[in-house]
Amino acid sequence: MLVHAVAQWQGSGLQDAPSRLGEGAEVLASLAEDVLGTPVLRLPVGEAGSPTERGIRNRAALLGNRGAQLAALENPEGPVLTLGGDCASDLVPIGVARYRYGPKLGVLWFDAHADANTPDTSPSGAFNGMVLRALLGEGDDEFAANPAVSPGRAVLAGTRSFDPQELVAVRAGLLRHVPPPADPADVVAAVREADVDALYVHVDADVLDPGEFPGNHEHEPGGLTVERLVACLDALAGFDVVGAALTECVARDHAEASPLVPVVEALYRRLTS
Repeated sequence: MLVHAVAQWQGSGLQDAPSRLGEGAEVLASLAEDVLGTPVLRLPVGEAGSPTERGIRNRAALLGNRGAQLAALENPEGPVLTLGGDCASDLVPIGVARYRYGPKLGVLWFDAHADANTPDTSPSGAFNGMVLRALLGEGDDEFAANPAVSPGRAVLAGTRSFDPQELVAVRAGLLRHVPPPADPADVVAAVREADVDALYVHVDADVLDPGEFPGNHEHEPGGLTVERLVACLDALAGFDVVGAALTECVARDHAEASPLVPVVEALYRRLTS
């Protein structure tokens, strides 16, 4: 199993992203090493941003960050756990998994936000709000997954903030949606309805309610408890979970990140069982 940290911040549109997301990714990496007893590979990412191009902030910088991940995933020797960084840290691992495991790869996306805009519909230009749509093969050609995740095989869980065109994507059947409080049985049912052979699980820390975990990057009230999120992850025991990610943490130290320990342990269980 490969565990790697991608301290990428360029996908976020928030002002403090350069310092907070990079620091948070390192805190997650260190925490995972302590909790799991396994080394974490730190992948290099660029320190600078770049101009907005084709409707995407830091477009050139994001493209430049992909090489190290692609190299690390060339021979991953089993499941992959990615520790971010912004949600765009997941673009390469899921794209590689789709290539490796075929058209019945499913994606379960725990996130307060749908992350399903395109450059034409995004109100911010931040790519972390476009990454799931890119995995469906849409948007900027250099980011769009090829082969793409099939429509209907991506499931949003705990999502409670949508831009207008993201709701259109859900209503059109591109994405399935299990709203908060995301009962584990409902999550499992949605994944089964997606008819998947292999599953990749993405967790943005902001799927958790801010009262449960204040160390996420964007506070959206009405989120999941840690207990509920872990129950959802444990309920996936019947699926072949081939990859996972934990992203958008801005905790400054282990004490602040400690509520995520059960989440890290649950992701590890799914990837190694």
